[in-house]
Amino acid sequence: MTSLRLRVLLLTLGVFMAVSVPAYIAFGWMVDRTTIKLGTLFAEKQVLYDRYRGLETLFREASLAETLARAPSVLEWAQDESDPEKRERGLAELEHYRLAFKDRSYFFVVHESGNYYFNDRDNAYAGKQLRYTLSPENPRDGWYYKTITELRSCQLNVDNDDNIRVTKVWVNCKVQADGRTLGVIGTGIDLSDFIREVVDIPQVGVDSLFVDQSGAIQAHRDPRMVDFHSLTKDTKAKSTVFALLDRPADRDRLAAMMRDVSDGGQEVKSSFVTIKGKRFLAGVGYLDQLGWYNVSLMDVDRIIERDLFTPIALLLAAMLGAGAALMTLLFKRIVLDRLARLEHWVRRMQGGDYSTGHSDLGKDEIGRLSRAIDYMAKSVGDHTQLLERLVRERTEKLERLAHLDALTDLYNRRGFVDAVSRERNRAAREGGTPGLLLIDLDMLKRINDSFGHHVGDAVLIEVAARLRRSARNYDVCARWGGDEFVLLISDCDEKRLPKIADKMLASIANEPVYYVPGRALPVTVSIGACLVAPDETIEDIMKKADAALYAAKREGRNHRVVFEPPADRASIAD
Repeated sequence: MTSLRLRVLLLTLGVFMAVSVPAYIAFGWMVDRTTIKLGTLFAEKQVLYDRYRGLETLFREASLAETLARAPSVLEWAQDESDPEKRERGLAELEHYRLAFKDRSYFFVVHESGNYYFNDRDNAYAGKQLRYTLSPENPRDGWYYKTITELRSCQLNVDNDDNIRVTKVWVNCKVQADGRTLGVIGTGIDLSDFIREVVDIPQVGVDSLFVDQSGAIQAHRDPRMVDFHSLTKDTKAKSTVFALLDRPADRDRLAAMMRDVSDGGQEVKSSFVTIKGKRFLAGVGYLDQLGWYNVSLMDVDRIIERDLFTPIALLLAAMLGAGAALMTLLFKRIVLDRLARLEHWVRRMQGGDYSTGHSDLGKDEIGRLSRAIDYMAKSVGDHTQLLERLVRERTEKLERLAHLDALTDLYNRRGFVDAVSRERNRAAREGGTPGLLLIDLDMLKRINDSFGHHVGDAVLIEVAARLRRSARNYDVCARWGGDEFVLLISDCDEKRLPKIADKMLASIANEPVYYVPGRALPVTVSIGACLVAPDETIEDIMKKADAALYAAKREGRNHRVVFEPPADRASIAD
């Protein structure tokens, strides 16, 4: 009896050990895979979130600075700095953009003289924007000479300017004309403001930072970690993200991830690294418009608490103690099968399916774990939808900026060309002939020279508004460039075209433009009109309209001319 009990006990213990060892290994493998998969998924979404949060702050400033670098008044001043009139127009343009920049500040370096112009949000340097002169022999001016040698048109640099005593994330954009560098222009974002808005976001277990091409830290919630003067520093002297890692293999892996995302193969790369003896999941994304990387370091154990899996291990031990045979069956049905379904669910989430309602309804530990993962799936799904909505809104905003003129809110040239293509396709389907008016504002240069560019801008805005009001809802009005507008007229013919052109002339000339209360300017336009043939290219259409416009200008302005074929050119004006 005693011997049988011992044998049964030994057999039970043997079966227990035979079952418990692989079960323990399988359980640990599943927990680790679930943790790693959820952590990796979270890392990718976190990097995308940080990426677009950083883009929102920096891309707008870089876009404005690039636009300012191409402003005609700035280019003219940079090529003839000593001309008082050009200097006045250039400074007026800088002050105009200063109010649009987030930091309400700008700087401009004229290459030929090295003069550095600056004004801040308080307009403290009004009338004395020239602060100092750069020199190639001054190491603190090395950022400028480094910037003009870079291939990118814009560079970011975290730097403390000793002359004006400010620390900012500087946006440096080259001013160029005909292949020559005329200077560098840009703005800055206060470093503490940038860190507070972009980096210092309270998230448990997540540390976000931005680094440049060399890995130098440009933004971190701890300002002491930021590497200043990165453009001019020797690589060995920089404070880099690689210095945070314990092992050379991790540094090589992080560098390879940075190369992969910058080459465009993947938006996000993630891998585990070791920092101060602790394992972190590192996610890397690339801000290609700015040349920076956003790196998110995530403590997976804090994001996904592994203690949630402890009750399952206890349940496994209790079931094994009831008997090897019964325990095998029950363990398979109660634990392993349910965990397999849970893993399958996690795999679906990894594939992008965050639908809920798949949780285990049991009241035990697995059920609670399943509901916890269901809650996690809902959170990740909501987060993903939020990111997709933000990306979609940002894309729509960029699409709008790409097709609209910033001053008049009409279509720009690109938007108008697309609209012409759509209208011609519609006309081909439904019949009818479109017409086109090329409208040139008379004497805009005289207005700019006499009253300033801000008055010229006000005239352009008012003329655009009158054209929009006078046109039909389904006609397309655009700013073709400078002082030229263009109107595409649906369903037109030879009789209606001159009447519509006369209507546009009257809408502009009948009332002066009030650029300030009580101050008015008489404004007129000249119009070249033509019908649009089905097989004509946009270049051919604009040549006809331009020829008619030239004839209208020659006949004295405030006039319209309808294009006629060369054989009938004697009757080009009616």
